Amino acid sequence: MEKTKRLSATPQALALVQQLANEYGELMFYQAGGCCEGTQPQCFRKGHFYPRTRDVSIGTINGFQFWIDHDLFEYWKYSHFELDVLDGFGAGGFSLETPKNKTFKINYRIFTQDELANLEHTIPYHQYMIQEKEKPQ
Repeated sequence: MEKTKRLSATPQALALVQQLANEYGELMFYQAGGCCEGTQPQCFRKGHFYPRTRDVSIGTINGFQFWIDHDLFEYWKYSHFELDVLDGFGAGGFSLETPKNKTFKINYRIFTQDELANLEHTIPYHQYMIQEKEKPQ
């Protein structure tokens, strides 16, 4: 049985992610747990933002890691995250979609009991980095 994914994206978000990847190369996403832009997902070039050691990846969008602040993950771990995009300038300003007058956002929904029993595993950042170092060059 296939595991339940914690993360998905709308077709509009996938198209924008592909556009950004074509322009900037490898990407990564980070969603913090603070105020202001903190709960708005941010898109960065891979290596231009470093999650903290306990932050968690809940999956990938077009192959790019989606990281979440550890405390925010603890709060939302029973929810599915759907990456979406809106027209307009959001609360942030550091995310790569901002100059395109776009804003990433998350649509949440609570997992069903069946989904909860079959969730994909997450990976903390420190464990991800160990795996990255062990990859053959």
